[in-house]
Amino acid sequence: MYSHCPYPFRKFTLFLLLTASLGTARAQVKVEDAKAFAKIGDPAMKVEKLGGGMSFTEGPVWDDASKSLIFSDIPASRLMRWTPETGVTVMRVSEAANGNTIDREGRLISCQHAGRNVLRLEKNGAETVMAAKFEGNLFNSPNDAVVKSDGTIWFTDPPYGLLKGARKEQAENRVYRLDPATGAVTVLSTEFQMPNGLAFSPDEKRLYIADSGRPQRVGAFEVRSDGSLSTAVFWLTGGSDGMKVDAEGNLYTTSGDGVRVYSPEGKLIATIACPEGPANCAFGGDDFRTLFITARTSLYSVKLKIPGARRPASP
Repeated sequence: MYSHCPYPFRKFTLFLLLTASLGTARAQVKVEDAKAFAKIGDPAMKVEKLGGGMSFTEGPVWDDASKSLIFSDIPASRLMRWTPETGVTVMRVSEAANGNTIDREGRLISCQHAGRNVLRLEKNGAETVMAAKFEGNLFNSPNDAVVKSDGTIWFTDPPYGLLKGARKEQAENRVYRLDPATGAVTVLSTEFQMPNGLAFSPDEKRLYIADSGRPQRVGAFEVRSDGSLSTAVFWLTGGSDGMKVDAEGNLYTTSGDGVRVYSPEGKLIATIACPEGPANCAFGGDDFRTLFITARTSLYSVKLKIPGARRPASP
């Protein structure tokens, strides 16, 4: 989610981002289920600040090819990159990209607010607009996306990123599925006021979708064989933005009080506090056990015991 005032689209010269006041501190962890959390992390875990001085960070995704984390600085209209060797640097300009993911071929998929589209960055640096309209009208401002093992791209489209003076052309704020092979866009759900983050379970039989509107909640939906969604298996109450799933199926959602960790059954296991309010998170690192957290002006990380769920490979 990015719900600040509309912002102008600006391009920046690429430069090394200064990472002032970096350091490691003990995370504040509120444990609800000690036995379950013992398998996930240590209550004395450390939170490390990896970079700061940005405008509003979002959309983290680990890129195996470059061994780096890619994420968005939305108002500054730029994609950022972090590596242990270089820290945080500017990767390239964007049209206010928010959510990012990686497809089966290792290409970056971005949801662009100002562009009002879903964009694919090709290996040669070219940009391909995957989708910009539905039924002849522009999307509101695509927010977050995930790629399924069949190559389809599932994304949300609330109006959070509409520029000042821009007209909302989609009457409903929907969840969509895009088939890159045909360009077909299908509506999956219209029951969310502000559909936001989304994540598949490791076996892709369930899709979690956050609603950042009213009521604030996260729905767990079974994915049918035809790609449609069931009615919600259960709802998690409370605010949520971005989310990810670990290899055991536990759900990590970002909210005002930190990163909430839920079991696959929807039971709250723990809440990991962050120095700034988190907007999204992603697993990465050499062992995929580092949880990276984009939080307002900064990037943070914590080490966990369970690795994140890997992106699906090509069938």
